[in-house]
Amino acid sequence: MSPMKRSALMARIKGRDTKIEKMLASALSRLGIKWKSHLSSLPGRPDFVIDDVKVIVFVDGDFWHGWRFPAWRHKLTPRWESKIAANRRRDSRNHRKLRAMGWKVVRIWEHQIERDLESCLSRIL
Repeated sequence: MSPMKRSALMARIKGRDTKIEKMLASALSRLGIKWKSHLSSLPGRPDFVIDDVKVIVFVDGDFWHGWRFPAWRHKLTPRWESKIAANRRRDSRNHRKLRAMGWKVVRIWEHQIERDLESCLSRIL
């Protein structure tokens, strides 16, 4: 695939309101949990903010946030390796900032929601 074609393909991937986020949002709503989405006033613009219990939830895409990154980073071009490594550093930095602000931070991987949504909900509540 040419770099231009790959770039166009990757640009089409959404950063919010993904299928996985919608699955979690629907489950939270069914449980009667009130949440806010993508608050830009908080570090990392969390996917879900549950003010009542001071919990923040990030739904991390396996590729973009580097699930088991050390095992497959060598397969990437330097550009993509650098991009994902930077995403992981930023995630870690935002996690620390939010914890320092008194938030409980829950990071859930895309594949975890697909495989066992109930388990993911128990981590949040």
